[in-house]
Amino acid sequence: MNDKTETTALSSDVTEVRAQKLKLLREQIGDVYPAHFHRTMTNAELAAKYENLELDTETQDVVTVAGRVYSSRNSGMFMDIHDASGKIQIFSHKDTTPEDARALLPMIDIGDIIGVTGVVRRTKRGELTINAQTITMLTKSLLPMPEKWHGLSDIELRYRKRHLDIMTNEESKLRFQQRSKIVSGIRRFMEDDGFMEVETPMLHSVYGGATAEPFKTHHNTLKLDMFLRIAPELYLKRTLVSGLTDKVFEINRNFRNEGVSTRHNPEFTMMECYWAYADYEDIMDLVERLFTKLALSIHGSTEFMFGDKEISFKGPFRRVPMPDAVKEATGIDFLAMKTDEEARAAAKAAGFEVEKDWTWGECLAFIFEEKVEPTLIQPAHVTHFPKDISPFAKEVPGEPRLVERFETYCNTWELGNAFSELNDPEEQRARMVEQLEQAHARGEKAKQLDDEFLDAIDQGMPPAGGLGIGVDRLIMLLTNAPSIRDIILFPARRNKAD
Repeated sequence: MNDKTETTALSSDVTEVRAQKLKLLREQIGDVYPAHFHRTMTNAELAAKYENLELDTETQDVVTVAGRVYSSRNSGMFMDIHDASGKIQIFSHKDTTPEDARALLPMIDIGDIIGVTGVVRRTKRGELTINAQTITMLTKSLLPMPEKWHGLSDIELRYRKRHLDIMTNEESKLRFQQRSKIVSGIRRFMEDDGFMEVETPMLHSVYGGATAEPFKTHHNTLKLDMFLRIAPELYLKRTLVSGLTDKVFEINRNFRNEGVSTRHNPEFTMMECYWAYADYEDIMDLVERLFTKLALSIHGSTEFMFGDKEISFKGPFRRVPMPDAVKEATGIDFLAMKTDEEARAAAKAAGFEVEKDWTWGECLAFIFEEKVEPTLIQPAHVTHFPKDISPFAKEVPGEPRLVERFETYCNTWELGNAFSELNDPEEQRARMVEQLEQAHARGEKAKQLDDEFLDAIDQGMPPAGGLGIGVDRLIMLLTNAPSIRDIILFPARRNKAD
């Protein structure tokens, strides 16, 4: 490219030249940002239509295209313009292009958006080209673009100026195209499986459905403190109570006022669903079918690479109870222990630091996170979680300390969380009251009991399997993205001054 920059501190000379050109263009042609310009096809459609056009051949076909100028050679005689679908070469020569059109060439800079009408040909070198007959300035760019071959090397600048990142980085552009395909693929899969999509509130007067710190706001008219949704669970369960549908889902934005990392963003996307008259094993099958479908859609195969690891989404996935996984990894048999004291003593004897008030289930879950999670590379459903940390799942028959819950792991990440949902209204109320008391003991005084949800459960909710999938992490995996910020168009970031 002729212009290059990798920082926000642009040369005043470069920008001044562009501003001067804009002034001259206004004087010469009037409207430099016209509202109306109609192309006859995209660059990709053009490439497809003339795919078999032979070398050094000119058609009689006149087409109109538009796009941003990415390169200019021989004083503008050759230009490459890009639209969202691809690029096309523009050729402007005195033998084919009128003088008034060629007079515009010195005023065109890299980054400008132009429209071109002309005849289609393929050059001797095989480049599909348009011999320009007319050139229209559609948008004068007042800032230079980053250098074409390197894009934005500053990672933070890529996230802050995502428009430039996508403009100059084909990998980023492809990831966001694939993100759209994955989200729409999830929606189609759920609908084809008989699930009904609904929309539930993002502003909650009582926050719940998950344990997390909420974002707080205030409704002026209602004079009511409100919270941004941390999970849609309780509303979706009320939908199930209503009998509107036996299979409900929502692709939802959630907000949690917590840490930021390569796998965490304050606002994120989840797919949450509830399926009446199903249980957690039915949900495991659904997850495997969904993951297989998405891998085939993006990669054409159930096998794909993430970094240097080959991941296989071909089902069935491994299924392992959490106590068995911990016993296999450490030799500690939690099922043989009867008390919390035994569990803490066994954990300490094995070299783990545990809190003095931790329960049997908390010790089991902690050692699982420490010793098993880092080994879960291929997809696996970890089942039979401790009841201590799963207050809204049904007990495993014959083992009241465990519940019918699973989490799906891959690449050591949790991708999904599912239950055989608790629907006993008295047990539900007791567990929520206990959870509320624990929250207040931690100083979370804003936490309240969701009486409207409990009233709905008193009406009777059918037995059901429930699932939440972290869509962002799933997209990271399927698009080989090392950070969640690589697959969120505009991720949360610090202010410049920070």
